[in-house]
This record gives sequence, structure tokens and C-alpha cells, in this order.
Amino acid sequence: MTTGALALPTTAMWLIGTTVLALLAIYFIGFDQGAVSIFGSDMHVHEFVHDGRHLLGFPCH
Repeated sequence: MTTGALALPTTAMWLIGTTVLALLAIYFIGFDQGAVSIFGSDMHVHEFVHDGRHLLGFPCH
């Protein structure tokens, strides 16, 4: 590995990790309610991110 340059596997792992975290954040803030909820009818996640959901423009009512 050369100095100052990231190896391709390291860069790929950072890209994959960042993408997965971003998709999880979008899911929990934007879509975890109702029919697509992975927690069933439990609304704890929905209520926890409720204000952030409105701030980002996601409708939920």
C-alpha cells in the first residue's frame, strides 16, 4: 500500500458501511410504521423519531 492512498478493499468497506447505515437511518426515520414496520404494531420507534420525521418532510399522519 502506498502512503497517502487508501487500498481499494478499505475504501469499499467504508462505502458499504456508510451506505448500510444511511439506508437504516432512512428506513427508521421515514418508513418504520404501519405495513412495512419490522416491529409489528409497536410504535416506539415511530414516536422516538416523530419530530425528526416531520423536520425532514416525511408525512406520518
